[in-house]
Amino acid sequence: MGASGSKSRGLWPFATPAAGGGGAEGPGGQQALARARAARAATPFVFTRRGSMYYDEDGDLAHEFYEETIVTKNGRKRAKLKRIHKNLIPQGIVKLEHPRIHVDFPVIICEV
Repeated sequence: MGASGSKSRGLWPFATPAAGGGGAEGPGGQQALARARAARAATPFVFTRRGSMYYDEDGDLAHEFYEETIVTKNGRKRAKLKRIHKNLIPQGIVKLEHPRIHVDFPVIICEV
């Protein structure tokens, strides 16, 4: 959890040219040079995240939805909650109130 594996694919925005395993002189040197220039322009902050909530058929927003069902057992009626999994729409991308630091940003924030 938390390990995106973006470093191995060469998509890590905070990499330095030395960390890329070669400079502009190796094969694909132009791409490495372009990646190094893009690394300087990358920001260490994250402004959006994927939402963890869902919309139901009525347009209500929540993490989980339940439906009350009546179960008859031994002549007794009992109310039970059944979780709803179908017909839920993910919330999508959510803007953060305050920017967060990217998980792959290679800086020690606090040292004790």
